[in-house]
Amino acid sequence: MKTSIHRALTGAGINEKIESIQPVSGGSISAAYLVHTNSQSYFVKWHEEAPTDFFRQEALGLRFLEEAKDLFVPSIYGWGKKYIVMEPVIGTASIQTEEELGRAIASLHCSSGSFFGLEEDNFIGELPQVNDYEESWVAFLRDKRLQPQIELARSLGRMPKERNRKAHYILDHLNDWVPDHKHPVKLHGDLWGGNWLPGENGQPYFIDPAVWYGDHEFELAFTYLFGGFSKKVYDAYQEMKTIDVLFDERKALYQLYYLLVHLNIFGESYGRQVDRILTKYAK
Repeated sequence: MKTSIHRALTGAGINEKIESIQPVSGGSISAAYLVHTNSQSYFVKWHEEAPTDFFRQEALGLRFLEEAKDLFVPSIYGWGKKYIVMEPVIGTASIQTEEELGRAIASLHCSSGSFFGLEEDNFIGELPQVNDYEESWVAFLRDKRLQPQIELARSLGRMPKERNRKAHYILDHLNDWVPDHKHPVKLHGDLWGGNWLPGENGQPYFIDPAVWYGDHEFELAFTYLFGGFSKKVYDAYQEMKTIDVLFDERKALYQLYYLLVHLNIFGESYGRQVDRILTKYAK
């Protein structure tokens, strides 16, 4: 692996002697390494079969987040087809970290855009994520989020007849549950508990984004799906941004996108959760 790491550092314009390479666990897509040189340390992700523009989109996503007020992301030193080199985030959470995390997420969700989507498509995991601009939130949710994942699941043989019927019922009736507003804000896009880390002084750093402009409730719904966010986080969030009283009624519907993504990546082990949500909303 040292040869690949050397290629990544050189590609990022770093010509320093490698002193040690330490594998880092936690990622399911790319191999990750903490690299110490004679000058400083770097975090390197390597993916031999990375989709085209995979690491470029990760770098652009981190810059997208960094443009929001009061957010920390690791610095990017360079990227290529198979790698990205960035600042390592190494620290310990402080007593204030969770509150800072809640305020940082709220600050991100206060950064508004003109349309739902993004100027380029990117990735959710390794799956393509369609970001064509839409003025309507319901249209974007239906056509650019739910429908592509439903069609992918069908092509993979993971959308049996009754599941498919209920999924298309929901596509046809989104207006029954989802307000069709025009207030897009910046989203991290893949905000689960493993995609933030405490930095040196305990500040929360955001990593592994799948960014776009969307509804802030959509992102909040995902934070509840797999846990990892405390009451302190949500209380601090609501100091800056109100959560609608009807959020709980549509939370599971917003989680459906991420469960379909997991169904398409990992298989039928997520089918029961998908079916539970489909049954909740579909007649």
